[in-house]
Amino acid sequence: MASGNDLPTNDLLTRVLNRDERALARAISLLESSRGEGQALLRAARPQAGRARLIGITGAPGSGKSTLTDKLIGVARAAGERVAVLAVDPTSPFSGGAILGDRIRMLRWHQDRAVFIRSMATRGHLGGLAASTLQAATLLDASGFDTIFIETVGVGQSEVEIAAVADTTVVVLTPGQGDGVQAFKAGIMEVADIFALNKYDQPGGPKLQREVQAALELAPAAGWLPPLVPTVATDGTGIAELAAHIAEHRAYLAQSGLGQRRLSRARLELATLLTATLRQRLMARDDTWLEAAWLSELTPEALIAKLLD
Repeated sequence: MASGNDLPTNDLLTRVLNRDERALARAISLLESSRGEGQALLRAARPQAGRARLIGITGAPGSGKSTLTDKLIGVARAAGERVAVLAVDPTSPFSGGAILGDRIRMLRWHQDRAVFIRSMATRGHLGGLAASTLQAATLLDASGFDTIFIETVGVGQSEVEIAAVADTTVVVLTPGQGDGVQAFKAGIMEVADIFALNKYDQPGGPKLQREVQAALELAPAAGWLPPLVPTVATDGTGIAELAAHIAEHRAYLAQSGLGQRRLSRARLELATLLTATLRQRLMARDDTWLEAAWLSELTPEALIAKLLD
């Protein structure tokens, strides 16, 4: 027999599947709070997911990721698609919530019921994605969104996991943020399915394009060669071409490796949940336990094994 706690979850699930925007916001909040109700909702919603396209947008702060995303929303809406955006923001040091810079740049979609935008705080997660981002994307997928954009905090050594999350990853580079070699050192060459060379109208745009092209020619040959798309997001230059390359990559994956990407996504979700669970268990322990364990000369690996037990 169902418990009393099951009823709100069932009602919320029905509303999520019926594309109720407030229900979606409530469901994602439950996931972020790690409450059991949120996980029960996610389990029930998973069978309805698996149709949406996940597009990752990543790049250095100030590269114009949010403006590019805003323009890509416009392309998708013109095609009649329902669009969601998960903007993974830094955590506010005061409230613990997300700093809502990305939503400010996308205010023109506020009245469009076919566009859902949610900022998610990293809350200490170092991979550029909030721990519950993948789960939120699953709920949005189950709710019938056609395209889900996931915009990361920024790009660097610790943020390449977006490649394991998204079906297509767009890396945004701009002139004037250091030479291209620095970007390549951060692992971006392995992350990108498409390069958006944004703010191309600024000095150094063609030089950046030459650097990236030269690096691609030195990289090992692969089935998909990332295209370089010059863009000026503020006036829409190159946006149609960028959207066309995203669609082209989606068609390529359908023929070659979409299933493998989704297995990588499942593996990352499990690893992220495991990390979050261990962190919660560690923080729940008092200092007495930690001191006693440390004084007994247990190694950090042995302490982790105790937490797993």
